[in-house]
Amino acid sequence: MEYVENDLVRVAKREKNTKRNYVVVNPLQGKHIPVSPSMALKLFTRLADSFRREYTGENLLLIGFAETATAIGAQAAVSLGTKYIQTTREVIPDLEYLVFSEEHSHATEQKLVKKDIDGVVPKTDRIVFIEDEVTTGKTILNIIAILEKLYPDQLSFSVASLLNGMSDKNLQVFEQKGIRIHYLVKTEHDTFCDRAKEFAGNGLYYKSMKKERKHVSVLEVKNKMNAQRLVDALLYEKACEGLWNAVHQRIGSISNKNILVIGTEEFMYPALFIGKKLEELSNQVFCHSTTRSPIVVSLEKDYPLHSRYELKSLYDSERRTFLYDIGKYDKVFVVTDAPKEETEGVHTLLSALGAQNDHITLIRWC
Repeated sequence: MEYVENDLVRVAKREKNTKRNYVVVNPLQGKHIPVSPSMALKLFTRLADSFRREYTGENLLLIGFAETATAIGAQAAVSLGTKYIQTTREVIPDLEYLVFSEEHSHATEQKLVKKDIDGVVPKTDRIVFIEDEVTTGKTILNIIAILEKLYPDQLSFSVASLLNGMSDKNLQVFEQKGIRIHYLVKTEHDTFCDRAKEFAGNGLYYKSMKKERKHVSVLEVKNKMNAQRLVDALLYEKACEGLWNAVHQRIGSISNKNILVIGTEEFMYPALFIGKKLEELSNQVFCHSTTRSPIVVSLEKDYPLHSRYELKSLYDSERRTFLYDIGKYDKVFVVTDAPKEETEGVHTLLSALGAQNDHITLIRWC
């Protein structure tokens, strides 16, 4: 399938961001807007197809960018059978990081576990950075500069993204550096700033609710594989299959239901994976996830997001996160790897979901 801009681009307004007042929201990505998980995973596989034949014979490492491209990178790596690691904004104790910045973002610090990169570089010919959207390429150049300093003349680099909005000048910089670029849709951002200004921002805003929801089923599944650390993508897929099998055994057969599956922040791929398995049981399934991104919501019909629930993060109760456009479903599954200690974030999420939904199951992969 070939995608066009209207398939993948909705312009929204960032909240109080002076560096860039707009954000591109992708309706098929499974992050902000609820989407069929099989449609999202099909999109990510199509990105892998865009460079599948380009590097035959090379050993590839795919790196997916947190928070929005972690599932894109995971599915692309699974499709290609490569090694995979995601960047992270979380703190993994007792590890040294490669730290770089994402200048236009609300949360600028990005990290890679140095020990894992040290170990994989000697076996790697090319790193392919996976993004949802590349606009200037500065973030990519920041991490490449660090990698080239640490591992001189050892690696080639490529970038693959669902959307590419780079100017001719920025594209020339990449070409001069020998960094190859792949994408599904080329975008022009010239009008996005003005379009974002026009929206009223009069959507429905809900603040954090700490009330603990009752009648929530909790399933804990062990043997988590963490893509913040280097993984073999096919083993990661196998681990997600094991997660699904454990969940399926406990929830039994479910069919002909309207189901929502929620991921949490960087932890998106396992939620989409489980969502697709539920689709295969003849359910109508939608998937999206909590996010750090504070986006304005508005009631205009052509605006992508209409209601916003402010939550406490399941990973850090001092951090705000958000979930957009919660609907009413027969069943809701929250899929997370968040630690059990952060109870406040769980309570706010379950309360937000519980405003319209009665049958909620929390799945914790640990």
